[in-house]
Amino acid sequence: MTRTLSRLTAIVVFLVPAVAQAQGLLIVTDPDRRARLPRPIIIHRPDPRPAPTPPASYRIKELQVQARLVDQVAQVQVSQTFENTGSRQLEVAFVFPLPYDGAITQMTLLVDGKEYAAKLLDAKQARRLYEAIVRKNKDPALLEWMGTGLFKTSVFPVPAGAKRTVSLRYAQLCRKHQGLTDFLFPLSTAKYTTHAVENVNIRLTIESQEQIKNVYSPSHAVEIKRPDDRHATVTFTRKNEVPSTDFRLLYDVGKGKVSTRVLSYRPEKGEDGYFLLLASPKIEAPDQNRPKKTVIFVVDRSGSMSGKKIEQARSALKYVLNNLRKGDTFNIVAYDSQVESFRPELQRFDEKTRKAALGFVEGVYAGGSTNIDGALRAALGQLKDSSRPNYVLFLTDGLPTVGETNEMKIVRNAKEANDVHARIFAFGVGYDVNSRLLDKLVRANHGQSEYVRPDEDIEDRVSRLYRRIESPMMTDVDVEFVFDERKTEEGRPINRVYPKGSIDLFAGEQLVMVGRYKKPGAVKVVVRGSVGGGEQKLDFPAKLTKKSRDETFAFIEKLWAVRRVGEILDQIDRKGKNKELTEELIDLATRHGILTPYTSFLADENTNVRDLAANTQRAGERLSALDQFSGASGFYQRALKGSMQRASQVASSPSPAAAPGMGMGGMPGASFGYGARAAMPALRHGGNAATQPAAPAEAEMGALAESAGEMEDAVQTVRNIGNRAFYRRGDRWVDSTVNREQEKAAVRVKQFSDDYFALARRFGRDLAQYLVFDEPVLVNLADQAYLIEP
Repeated sequence: MTRTLSRLTAIVVFLVPAVAQAQGLLIVTDPDRRARLPRPIIIHRPDPRPAPTPPASYRIKELQVQARLVDQVAQVQVSQTFENTGSRQLEVAFVFPLPYDGAITQMTLLVDGKEYAAKLLDAKQARRLYEAIVRKNKDPALLEWMGTGLFKTSVFPVPAGAKRTVSLRYAQLCRKHQGLTDFLFPLSTAKYTTHAVENVNIRLTIESQEQIKNVYSPSHAVEIKRPDDRHATVTFTRKNEVPSTDFRLLYDVGKGKVSTRVLSYRPEKGEDGYFLLLASPKIEAPDQNRPKKTVIFVVDRSGSMSGKKIEQARSALKYVLNNLRKGDTFNIVAYDSQVESFRPELQRFDEKTRKAALGFVEGVYAGGSTNIDGALRAALGQLKDSSRPNYVLFLTDGLPTVGETNEMKIVRNAKEANDVHARIFAFGVGYDVNSRLLDKLVRANHGQSEYVRPDEDIEDRVSRLYRRIESPMMTDVDVEFVFDERKTEEGRPINRVYPKGSIDLFAGEQLVMVGRYKKPGAVKVVVRGSVGGGEQKLDFPAKLTKKSRDETFAFIEKLWAVRRVGEILDQIDRKGKNKELTEELIDLATRHGILTPYTSFLADENTNVRDLAANTQRAGERLSALDQFSGASGFYQRALKGSMQRASQVASSPSPAAAPGMGMGGMPGASFGYGARAAMPALRHGGNAATQPAAPAEAEMGALAESAGEMEDAVQTVRNIGNRAFYRRGDRWVDSTVNREQEKAAVRVKQFSDDYFALARRFGRDLAQYLVFDEPVLVNLADQAYLIEP
């Protein structure tokens, strides 16, 4: 083919490794020109200058994935739109690797509706092609997908400024791990684009002849709809985002009212392993009888609730009233300086009481002070029946100002009045709440706290939580691991399990429990709980692995670490600082790249990540910020802490492909289910208002305001790849798992040399992913440190 300066040759790589996958890359292969994979332009600080446009570049405008999973077979259709953003025409070919463990059938590839034939290359030929592209362009990114065969299509042009829509259809048998079907889509390959992807849409439908039980994504916060027990629809949608994490979905099938599945990961034989337990109640038909429950709504009507807030609170009350079920009991407690109940005692829900309660709600007006203690004792005193689930929805936007105002006494009084083990769900509205009081209150009363920003809709937040808890299927659930042989001297075989204590399982919801184990092997998982007022016991077989052979379930370790950090912060918040907890916080944050306001200094290139003593001291100083129980900083700290305690996915950390404001790749915590980044402006300005923050208050700013900038800077200095964290130190990236002794004995390897590619081939994809750095990197491969240098 004739090549000129205006014509470049590229390859579009479609990746389908391991399981049902497909994702496109354009790779320029012109022999006279070096052209690296595109990266999004990271504007760390505002820069008015226009970014330069490289001669060969492209953006991914849209990525649409439709998949149908039927009894372990995935039928996938991918549609991806590329735009040539460069100044020259690209000549492109499509290349997509084969999976190593299953055949792809019915494969069809179309470009703007025209079908293209593909040539099969075996794994050896494919590796040579990858290595040639990596060597020529000095771009290690492709190492992540070496080791499989691939199909290669013919060449076609993409003129400058033009778009091409590529569609790929195929069917494939998905892998199965420990009883769960594993669907993986390498979404992170879309990070090779000059701009954020405008639209990412993934929609999967699952169909099964057996009952679908656990449906779980460890990577993304997906929406799951389950119309019946044999069908499920999973969706994920994002706009203007640079994806940084591959999409993964696990599901299983089975019978019974509750299905439990245990996955385990143990990277080191001599150390405790990590387990993930998934439990899902049976999906009941809409017309089936649901367990009866009691709900009391305790609503703040003090003067600070006037205006829009009291209107939204009334709407939230109406939502709950209109969604109670026949047989439920309820009441409403409205409080300011005085405490008033809808009725003196609980009411049985029916059409008559619903209308009367709606009339009471219309008469709830804001005015007066805040008697939190009196309101809680009035509500809890009405609860007498412990045989049914009891829930208190408690809403406040301020501090206690009337009656008992000491937070410890308020918590103690509520706990003493809670004779029926009711669960309190607290909603803190705005920045003026005593967030520490709310966290202590719900921790002592088996519930959880939710924090509603000033610009959020109270009705939306309350209704979301109520939809989750409206149908309890099994209450006061305890999970026990029973081993056939257990020696007392070996200690507790299971430890540090989160969530802690008994929990409730709700219809349509899934329990995600993580913990650590000392003893591997066969184990029986016993689930005990109350169903319809009667006790029920279920047991399931499981196996805890002795030594993991790969990193298939490495995400379990990091998910546990995230929840453990949340638990450490909660213990410090409620009981005060101590050296042991602070050291553990630093260790987990360093190893896993979990940056919080108290550990964000790890992103500073001048911080020695191995200096435990100095870093513990710095973290201890910053943990003093937890003394701020109200204001924007108090609000933000408790919201972040709670989101980490409840994390169900491993949040993305800063990556080189994700600039601030681009979503998943930005500040850690934004993916924990709460918009932590949205609170950062308030922290920097120290304000309490939703729009224009007030003047900074010195106590409010402190170390947290400093951490806001550090966490933005982390996008440049911290990378999470696979299950590891890398820190930029000087001219190199350092693997957090490399110790001092390994660093001293590090083997130097020239990047793009024969030895470099030999390492990639030797360790395979699990470890080759840690070689994809443009700059020098110090990495630990099988307990040997290697310094990879350009």
